[in-house]
Amino acid sequence: SKSKMAASRRLHKELDEIRKSGMKNFRNIQVDESNILTWQGLIVPDNPPYDKGAFRIEIIFPAEYPFKPPKITFKTKIYHPNIDEKGQVCLPVISAENWKPATKTDQVIQSLIALVNDPQPEHPLRADLAEEYSKDRKKFFKNAEEFTKKHGEKRPVD
Repeated sequence: SKSKMAASRRLHKELDEIRKSGMKNFRNIQVDESNILTWQGLIVPDNPPYDKGAFRIEIIFPAEYPFKPPKITFKTKIYHPNIDEKGQVCLPVISAENWKPATKTDQVIQSLIALVNDPQPEHPLRADLAEEYSKDRKKFFKNAEEFTKKHGEKRPVD
């Protein structure tokens, strides 16, 4: 379809730019050349407690991209108030009401990394973790760090 061609053209360009820019917090980007609408990569956070691991995400772009936003799912389990057990994440920049076609994927990824690094307990997907984060940060950090060491992916070395 025509819209899918346009989406594909734009995504090839975006992918190229992201690879050239060498984002250090989004690594090992894998895209099946026959289906540019699905990307995988590793989020590599800087801030504790998530700096002990890396987290695989999948980005699925609709055929109507950029007129409809991508969806992001965490494939690696993460102990985080804004990401649920199914790996769904609440990210305002890609919500239907906030999405703008001019928004680029690297901006989406940067805002995702910012959210991972700094949880937003006031918009939780997991109320229990938001409460722990707000009431007992030390305990939250300890639990999240142990969880990250157990479930997180290895961080790319370089």
